Amino acid sequence: MIDPFEAAGRIRPAYLDVDWAAGPLGPVSSWSPTLIGLVDMLLRTRNAVTLFWGPQFVMVYNAAYADMIGDKHPAALGAPAADVFAEIWDDIGPMLDSVLSGGDATWTEDMKLYMDRHGFTEETYFTFSYSAVRGPDSLIEGIIDIASETTEQVIDRRRLELLGRLTDRIGDAATIPGLIAQALPVLRSVPDDLPDVDIRPGGDTADGRVSLPLTDGLHLVTRLNPHLPDDAGYRGFLRLAAVALVQGLHRAAARRAAATEREMAEALQRSLLSRPAQPDSLDVAVRYHPASRGAQVGGDWYDAFLLPDGTLAVTVGDVTGHDRQAAAAMSQIRNLLRGIAHARPASPDQTLTALDDAMTGLSIDTLTTVVLGYIDLSTNVLRWSNAGHPPPLLINPDGTVDILEEPAELLLGTRTKVPRSQHHLRLAPGTTLILYTDGLIERRDRGLDDGLAVLRAALAGRHQSTAEQLCDDLLASVTDWAEDDIVLLIARRHPH
Repeated sequence: MIDPFEAAGRIRPAYLDVDWAAGPLGPVSSWSPTLIGLVDMLLRTRNAVTLFWGPQFVMVYNAAYADMIGDKHPAALGAPAADVFAEIWDDIGPMLDSVLSGGDATWTEDMKLYMDRHGFTEETYFTFSYSAVRGPDSLIEGIIDIASETTEQVIDRRRLELLGRLTDRIGDAATIPGLIAQALPVLRSVPDDLPDVDIRPGGDTADGRVSLPLTDGLHLVTRLNPHLPDDAGYRGFLRLAAVALVQGLHRAAARRAAATEREMAEALQRSLLSRPAQPDSLDVAVRYHPASRGAQVGGDWYDAFLLPDGTLAVTVGDVTGHDRQAAAAMSQIRNLLRGIAHARPASPDQTLTALDDAMTGLSIDTLTTVVLGYIDLSTNVLRWSNAGHPPPLLINPDGTVDILEEPAELLLGTRTKVPRSQHHLRLAPGTTLILYTDGLIERRDRGLDDGLAVLRAALAGRHQSTAEQLCDDLLASVTDWAEDDIVLLIARRHPH
């Protein structure tokens, strides 16, 4: 008789050690041609294959299957499956019975089985098919199982999905308590990997949990799943979860710091913007609107004050930068402008020239745009000069809108001597002057010229609106998209 175990390779000694004659299958010489043929076939394939033969499902398998069942080999060879897989028999026994009795094949994908094959009850996953094997008389003699273990793939996929959800969930956390509140439900959704998990101060592991340091004294603590091997893959997953949390904590801390910086800069900026002068013949309103959340406060300002001769000075400006330094520079420049205008009565262009010289002499190393207007309250004549700033607008008594677009001259702080000019016009009764910073007209999806045209259209026909109404309506129209600070100064000559 040809040796049926010739192709068994490295597990051939195990085949030769089995007393087949004393077992359910009987001596090898009595095996059916079907069984002999299948044993030769499965021993020559590299896929994991086993036979469950006869009513006791006696196991005959190849080397790949032996590797898959771990410590159960070699005792499993020639033994009834119910004895070999006692711990999972309630799961697979009914499946084998159904194939033996009915003949219909089964298909199972990534089935979870708690198997004892390495000295502990292990969480495992398998994709397999049970198919009936019929003899020449069409009777079912046994069942063939072609199996592949998917434990590593299933667990890796589960862990990667958790890490992805964790990163997404904590991505926008603005505070550390908020991040913890967002992270814990995600972490606790996979008790198979992170049983009894928590994020807490201190790394005390007296309760038997593993601790991984995060930041600010916080630790990720968790028990290990006793049904998974404590190996490099498990530890690597824990480290990746900790890294995701650390990155989220750093982002939350940075957002908190940025918010604090913004709040301080905004408070500083608001404290520096005094109430405007209110002459009897004019209605003056001002607004400061900080940029949308997430941006930092800039150096925009407004001012309206009386000069010694009774002239009303009105101005808006914009210092480059978006931080407390910009707000501080704005304060210096604004106060310098006030001091120069008050101490040296002159024309607006001369005042801006003197301010530029003072910034150079005092080493105020920043750039700023500014438009400065003087309104003579006895003649209602407006004189103004523009240093690189968006042009003022005028709502005429008939509701039409003019842009005071004489060419803007060089901004301040360049340390370049340039001649400056002034312009003038008379404010008729009911005329409204609008000064603003570029945050009112600037958007990512359009240029400043387009924004200016939109603003002009919005002001058309508003000749009967008060200065306060115009300020409120203009800010309400840009609240949803404004990305920069906005300053408004509106002065309206009373109609009567």
